[in-house]
Amino acid sequence: MELIPAIDIIEGKCVRLTKGDYDTKKVYGDPLEMAQQFEDLGFSRLHVVDLDGAKSKHVVNIAALKAITAHTNLVVDFGGGVKTDEDLEKAFDAGASLVTAGSIAITAPERYLGWLQKYGAERLILGADVRNGFISINGWKEDSEMLLQDFLERYMNEGTRNVLCTEISRDGTLEGPAIDLYQSIMKRYPDCHLIASGGVGSTEDILALEAAGIPAVVFGKAFYEGKIDREKLGVKSEE
Repeated sequence: MELIPAIDIIEGKCVRLTKGDYDTKKVYGDPLEMAQQFEDLGFSRLHVVDLDGAKSKHVVNIAALKAITAHTNLVVDFGGGVKTDEDLEKAFDAGASLVTAGSIAITAPERYLGWLQKYGAERLILGADVRNGFISINGWKEDSEMLLQDFLERYMNEGTRNVLCTEISRDGTLEGPAIDLYQSIMKRYPDCHLIASGGVGSTEDILALEAAGIPAVVFGKAFYEGKIDREKLGVKSEE
């Protein structure tokens, strides 16, 4: 199973929210220092979210992304506020190996499909942020009228293979991931590289996702709060 720690950024700081509520912000420090810590612990992937960008609808914290990619060897996927060709190019130019885009696939689907064709399915991650069965957009501030399954059906049929699915009601709660939801996606799309996100509160939650056949998981708050035992997960330091 692919283990992907997350760094969410507001005003250049590493933070975590609960259920996407910006008023619940808790600061954990400097994004680069946190990324270097993850690398020292033996992780190879990193999920970076520009929360200012998601809220303002354009990429904001590009300097933090550049610092992380310049000073670590982590494979970084970046999301938050990627709405235009310029935003996407900024992320790739700043060193992101993959870019997560979700809102744009709702508001400007032809643009997203153009990106998929130009950059390839291996460099794009479809962000499927779901609340009450519907896709939520723009930093989870708005709910679309698109059902999750219809959203996935459209883009999986167009060649998408990487999907980051966040169950918003669980995000940052440490109450456990929506395993049934993720299993239903994998049953329908067995070739999907599904990244589960939201609700991970312990090492056992991650092991349960692995046992359920989920290919990858993003976690943040659980790690910052000391609830993840990397040795139980088989993560080895490079020392």
